[in-house]
Amino acid sequence: MAGRGRPRGFDADAALDRAIEVFWRRGYEGASLSDLTDAMGINRTSMYAAFGNKEELFRRAVTRYALADMAYAREALTQPTAYAVIETFLRANADALTRADRPPGCLSVQGGLAEGGENGHIARFLADSRLAGEQALAARLAEAVAAGDLPADTDPVTLARYVMVVSEGNAVHAAAGADRGALHATVDIALRAVPASGAEGADWAGTGGQVP
Repeated sequence: MAGRGRPRGFDADAALDRAIEVFWRRGYEGASLSDLTDAMGINRTSMYAAFGNKEELFRRAVTRYALADMAYAREALTQPTAYAVIETFLRANADALTRADRPPGCLSVQGGLAEGGENGHIARFLADSRLAGEQALAARLAEAVAAGDLPADTDPVTLARYVMVVSEGNAVHAAAGADRGALHATVDIALRAVPASGAEGADWAGTGGQVP
């Protein structure tokens, strides 16, 4: 479809969603312009006009992915306790990594694994995106420490990093074929390491991190 132009009624969001899936499955380096334009249903000229170059398209795809596919991460931060924040995030993450209507794993992890180039700027962009989420979680956990919901000696930055390591590790395993049950089993174990404070925390620890 070499002569194909920008179609009438062009839906930029729908085209971007199709680009997300290509980047997700192939990574930034592995996704060719032909792969992207074929999936999006437009030619290269139209892609450049609508989205800029390949790197800009990828950045916009990651931004849309973060807003839509990772909305659960922001919702988790609204939970009333630190335990609930962490469990809600990790369990929703395990579900998202194994959605039947999406590729397995996580775009922000898979997208840059094979990225080369002199500066590795795509990998750096993805790392910065993940760090922003980690910092938001750390800020929420710091509030929990200040409120007495977590022990006073809890390091919220280290705890947030631990949670993200679990989620990113699950993303790698999901991409390799681990099923949803296996990911939730990992979450069960991870929750046992979360510091408990007060009676509610003791109840959580006694149930192995499971909601009664």
